Amino acid sequence: MNDLKDLYQEVILDHNKRPRNFCKLQQANHHAEGYNPLCGDHIDIYLQMEGDLIKDISFEGSGCAISKASASLMTDTLKGKTREKAETLFDGFHQMVTGGTGPAGKEIPQEMGKLAVFSGVREFPARVKCASLAWHTFHAALENRHEAVSTEEEDLNGKPAQQS
Repeated sequence: MNDLKDLYQEVILDHNKRPRNFCKLQQANHHAEGYNPLCGDHIDIYLQMEGDLIKDISFEGSGCAISKASASLMTDTLKGKTREKAETLFDGFHQMVTGGTGPAGKEIPQEMGKLAVFSGVREFPARVKCASLAWHTFHAALENRHEAVSTEEEDLNGKPAQQS
C-alpha cells in the first residue's frame, strides 16, 4: 500500500511541476471553463475534434497540485481517443474517485492506466472535486456546452446539487 501512496505522490508532484499539454490550443473547436470555488481551482479545456476523434486536447489554468495533475494526466490519456472511449474513461474515472467501483480494495480496471494513481482520492472527499474538475470541464467541452462548470453545482456523485 505504501508503494501506491509513493507512486501517487510522485506522479502528482511530477504532473503538477511539469504539466503536459499546458497551453491554449489554437486549433481548438471546442472549449469549456471550470471552477472549484472550494479550492480556488480554475481550468480551461481546449479540444480539437475531427468527427468523433479527439485529435488534440490541452488545458490552461491554476489550482492545487491534484487539480493540475489530474488535468495533465487526463489530456495525455484522452489525446487520440474516440468520443466513445473518452466517455468510458470519464465514467471510469468518476466512479474510481468517488468510490463508485465498489469496495476500496477492488481492483481498478486496467484501461485506467496511470489514472489509477487517483484512486486514493476517494479517501479524501474534499479532494474529489479537485481531481474531477478537469474531467467535468472536459465533458462540457466535448458536448460543446458554453456555460461554465462549477464543482459547487454537483454533489460528489456528479449529480446536480439540490437547491434549497
